[in-house]
Amino acid sequence: MFLKSLTIKGFKSFADSVTLDMEPGVTVVVGPNGSGKSNVVDAIAWVLGAQAPSAVRSQKMDDVIFAGTSTRAALGRAEVSLTIDNGSGLLPVEFSEVTISRTLFRSGDSDYAINGAPCRLLDIQEMLSDVGVGRQQHVLISQGQIDAVLNAHPEDRRAIIEDAAGILKYRKRKEKAERRLRSTEANVDRLGDLMREVRRQLRPLERQADAARRHGDLLGELTVLRLHRFGQELAGLRRQARDEAGRRADLAADEARQAASLSRLDAEVVVAETDLASRGGDDLGDRLARYEALRERGRGMRALLTERLRGIERDRGLFASRQIVVSFEAELARAEVELKALDLEAEALAPAAEQLAVAETELAADRVAFEIDWADGIPALGGHAAEVRGELGVLRAALGHTVAERERFDIRLRAAVELEEGLNAESERLRTDLSAGTTSEEPLVDAMAELERRAGDASRDRNAAWERVVTAEADLRTTRARVEALALALDEARCRAGAAHLSEVDGVLGTLLDLVQVDEGYEAAFEAAAGEALDAVVVDGVQRAREALDALRAGRFSAAVLSLHTHSEGCPTPGFGEPVRPHVHAREPGVESLLDSLLGHAVIVSGGTGAAIDAALDHPEAVVVTTDGDRFSPSGWRVGTSGGGATGAALVEAESRLVSAELAQSQAAVAFDSAEQVAAGVDDEVARRSRELDEHDDRFATATESLLRIRAEQRNLGAETGTLRSRIGELDQRLADETARVADLETRLPDLEEAEEASVEAGRRMASLRGELEERAAEVGARRTEHEVRTADVTGRSAMARSRISELGTRLERLADERVEAAGRRDDLDRREAATNGLIGAVDVRMATADKRLESLREHRRLQSERVRSIAARLDELRKDRSAAETALRSARENLSRLEIERAETRLRFENLTAAIRSEFDMEPDSVLDSPCPELPEGVGAGARIVELERELKLMGPINPLALEEFDSLEERRSFLQEQLDDIRATRKELRKVIRSVDEEIVSVFGAAFAEVSTHFTELFDQLFPGGQGRLRLINPDNLLETGLEIEARPSGKNVKKLSLLSGGERSLTALAFLFAVFRSRPSPFYVMDEVEAALDDVNLHRFLGLVDCFREDAQLLIVSHQKRTMEAADCLYGVSMAPGGSSKVVSERIAASRVLNRTGATVAG
Repeated sequence: MFLKSLTIKGFKSFADSVTLDMEPGVTVVVGPNGSGKSNVVDAIAWVLGAQAPSAVRSQKMDDVIFAGTSTRAALGRAEVSLTIDNGSGLLPVEFSEVTISRTLFRSGDSDYAINGAPCRLLDIQEMLSDVGVGRQQHVLISQGQIDAVLNAHPEDRRAIIEDAAGILKYRKRKEKAERRLRSTEANVDRLGDLMREVRRQLRPLERQADAARRHGDLLGELTVLRLHRFGQELAGLRRQARDEAGRRADLAADEARQAASLSRLDAEVVVAETDLASRGGDDLGDRLARYEALRERGRGMRALLTERLRGIERDRGLFASRQIVVSFEAELARAEVELKALDLEAEALAPAAEQLAVAETELAADRVAFEIDWADGIPALGGHAAEVRGELGVLRAALGHTVAERERFDIRLRAAVELEEGLNAESERLRTDLSAGTTSEEPLVDAMAELERRAGDASRDRNAAWERVVTAEADLRTTRARVEALALALDEARCRAGAAHLSEVDGVLGTLLDLVQVDEGYEAAFEAAAGEALDAVVVDGVQRAREALDALRAGRFSAAVLSLHTHSEGCPTPGFGEPVRPHVHAREPGVESLLDSLLGHAVIVSGGTGAAIDAALDHPEAVVVTTDGDRFSPSGWRVGTSGGGATGAALVEAESRLVSAELAQSQAAVAFDSAEQVAAGVDDEVARRSRELDEHDDRFATATESLLRIRAEQRNLGAETGTLRSRIGELDQRLADETARVADLETRLPDLEEAEEASVEAGRRMASLRGELEERAAEVGARRTEHEVRTADVTGRSAMARSRISELGTRLERLADERVEAAGRRDDLDRREAATNGLIGAVDVRMATADKRLESLREHRRLQSERVRSIAARLDELRKDRSAAETALRSARENLSRLEIERAETRLRFENLTAAIRSEFDMEPDSVLDSPCPELPEGVGAGARIVELERELKLMGPINPLALEEFDSLEERRSFLQEQLDDIRATRKELRKVIRSVDEEIVSVFGAAFAEVSTHFTELFDQLFPGGQGRLRLINPDNLLETGLEIEARPSGKNVKKLSLLSGGERSLTALAFLFAVFRSRPSPFYVMDEVEAALDDVNLHRFLGLVDCFREDAQLLIVSHQKRTMEAADCLYGVSMAPGGSSKVVSERIAASRVLNRTGATVAG
């Protein structure tokens, strides 16, 4: 993998598009100053993602866009494309060539692309990080970076190794994890506050929710049980209704039968009574008389018809002969004799007619008197006594039922009153308990609030203690690093001063750094003012100084010695600036005069380097220093100092601070443990108090619920007692009404029964009188019939005789005239004879009928007397049967009335149950018939369980119906917060694990990288400085995570280890040795260097080029240089030039292959 080409357009001095085609090996870019050759390095750095303007030697990023010249206009954008050959496949992409492009517009927009596809800077950095090109771009060594490596802080040098080792991605991961950890800690605190608030709200809601949940469970079970019971009751009521309907049908049929029987008996009684009453008033005698008169009339009529028939025969005979006339005359004589006899017989019947008229008159008078006396007849009973007896029986049964019902209501009223008295006592006790609970709750609430405040304080104290522990540990690490750095600096100073070799010389007090104490902030100024005396050994007296110098010379050591008690007049303090001497104090007697002579002429000038230079020019005899360590003296000017303010006093102070930091860290840890224990104790106390408060709240809530339940029961009992009293009043009124009605009926019943008995007796008397009248009427009728028959017979025969006599006379007179008409009349006689015979037949038929009817009436008349007696006996039996029927009917009606009451109650219960099902459950009654019965406790029935559930619901009293929903919502929020808190705590734990893992990875990777870099640095330093010693040293080996890096270099023949004391070439070679050690440890496919060998002489340049040859085969090197020998070492040479007012141009030259082969061979031979 190597850089294949670089295309620049509009970047800095490259206005036109320029392409540099590069090959593996060494490519050197040359050109005069200001031609733009360093811009090639800047272009590579820029396209690889440099973000800071200083990284490309600019003040702001849009300065990289070609700004124009006097002859060319400024451009609107800068474009750089870098093509990398990926034939080896090191880059994690599937292309053999990868072109990275970056475009910047003057608007500030910047675009990145990989092979023309837009991408992010992060994508480019991640792609290159695996091939050793880090984000810090350590493979690009720009101008000034050599000195920057040497002058950098130890931590900055460490960053170079980290960038090469790819540790930066771990650092980024750690920083990201730490940011997340800080955010997580904040979230933990915030969620903790939210959890406390939610728990505070949950306590009362939980009790209400439990009550609501319990209420819901009880209500659900009660609903199921009530549905089951309603279903059973509904089915039972329907069965009962069917049974009652069947019983009612039976009872109605029985009542109908009894009523029909009673009606029949009443009808029979009335019929019997009427029959009995009507026996004396019927027309049987009249009918007998009429039928006897009819029979006699029929006999007379038949006799008349017979006589008429004989007359017809006689008339027919007259036509026959004279004999007929003779017979007529004889018959006329007999008729006249018979007429005289009949007249005598009629005269004999007149007295009997008078007697019969008198008897009929008397009978009519008696009948009129009977009709007058019995005009109203027998009073109709109408069954009033039976009705009264039936109603009285029903009323007596209802009265007993009402008395029993009142007794039941009275018992319930007494029980309700007793229960109400008990509830009043229980209510008073609960009110007392609630009052006491309210009084005792306030201290608990106050104590809980105080504990929560203490818990918050303890939590804050614990967090503060943890922060102090973290701060103390950080201070401890910083102080320990400070002590180690000071001790190392002092050790180096002592080593440089040869103090260890002068330990056997008497009077050696130590180095100057061990004997002074410098005010804070003036360490660099003191080091600059002391100069080379800073590393000198202080001895007591001149003689001791000579001995020390002899010892150093004998050991061939290079060191400086300062003697006390030498008379030296220090230069007067200049009259400007701030003297250095007042800020430096001696730790040993006699050192003050030495400090006066060393520092008396040094002053501190503020205002920066320019002000110090002006002061040094104005006062050339003075030593001018700055607080940054710059020194301007007659012996020369120097910028910066390599010391770290290390003095013995500073070391003592740092060690004291270390002890204090260790003590503070230990105290902070103890304080944190104590705060943790206090917080845990307070949390336990809060939990205990919370449980106590919850228990108190439970008791208070139970008492409150019990009081509410008792009040509800009291209200229910009050309503129940009122209802019972009202019902008892209604029953008392009904009892009074029914008692009065019973008394009234009992008073009326004897009169009705007496009237009924009198009516029966009157019926008997009327029947007796009617019988007597009927017997007399029958006798008078018989006499009248007999008289009328005899009279009719006599009258008929007299009329017939007279008619016959007249007829015979007429016939005899006309007999002569009729002979002529005899023929015509004979026919007429035939017709008359036929008619007469027909009439005789009809009269015979009617006479037979009359005889039969008369015989029947006579038989009926005979049986009438017997029937009256039997009717009276049957009437008594019928009255007895009617009384029994009335009793049975009354019983049937009572049963039917009770059944109707039961049916009404059943219908009412059914309607109420149906209405209750529809109103309470919004269900049709048929749908609850098959409702299952829930599981019940053993030995407990459904009814008892319902009563128990209703009692429990009453005991619970009113509940908050929204509490369960609010509690579930709040509990869901608490669970969510708890899950979030657990997740965040787990995240925090995982983040800490990640941080520890990243730290371990950083330590592991850095340790391995440092070991390799240190080894390579030692080897390369020995190669660049034959006979010299160089090494890399960690400031704090125990803290590989953050320790800085020091470079120790001592070229051959020199006893210096401070980099500031090296020459410019030595400093450059040392920096290059460090950088190439990093390159060798973590190789990259290419390296770019900008005039890194500018300060090297020919010898050192030769060594540098030898180093370049070592890397030539393994990496591609792009070097910007002015050195001719560097140009000669190039495989490809690019020249950059710029015409006045134009832009940079590039000219390339390929080195001949023979020269490459010669150089390669020479190298192999060497």
